[in-house]
Formats: sequence, C-alpha cells, structure tokens
Amino acid sequence: MQQSSGSETVVTWEDQQNINKFGRLNNRFHELEDEIKIAKETCESLEDAGNELILTDEEIVRFQIGEVFAHIPKEDVESRLEQMKEATTKNLEKLEEEKESVLAQMAELKKILYGKFNDSINLEED
Repeated sequence: MQQSSGSETVVTWEDQQNINKFGRLNNRFHELEDEIKIAKETCESLEDAGNELILTDEEIVRFQIGEVFAHIPKEDVESRLEQMKEATTKNLEKLEEEKESVLAQMAELKKILYGKFNDSINLEED
C-alpha cells in the first residue's frame, strides 16, 4: 500500500527560470507603479502651475530651472509648461503600456507555474 503524505514535484531548471522571471517581473511591476505615481503627481503639478500662470497679471514670471529661479516672459513659461506636460504625459503612457505588458507576462507565468505546482507555489502577494 502506498501512502501519499505529500506529492513532491520536481523543479526543473526551466521551472526555476520561470520562477526567477516572475520575481523579476513582480519587482519591475512595483517599480512601475511607483514611477507611474510620480508621473501622475508631476502632471498634476504642471497642470496646477499652468492654472496659476493663467491667473497672474505679470508679464514676467519667475520660473525654476534646476535650483535657480529665472525671470522669464509669461508666454515662454506657458510654452515650456506645455512641453513639459506633453513629455510627462508621453512618459506616463509609456509606463502604463509597460505595466500592462508586465502584467500579461506575469499572468502567463502564473498559468504555467500553477499548472505544474498547484498549491505548492504561492505567487500572490499578501
């Protein structure tokens, strides 16, 4: 009579590579979430700055370049803010696309790994 107190599944080199890849993708996913959060905050800040600029009566405004404030004509600041918003929005879209790609790859690896290891592996976060 055979007792099955626990079935041990052999972990192959390929399985280990898939587990490692899942771990790397999971780390990248969290990095992307942080980068997306920062990009959204930057977009909001640029939008707020643009709104404040609309309300000002000044023709020359202070604009921060690095750690220095420069006095720049209002129209130039408006165009710079627009360029910065466009660049930030494009970056945000790129990050969102990469996040979706990472999630799709993780889902595929979950299918493969759960298919082989069932409950013996935990790929969910607490």
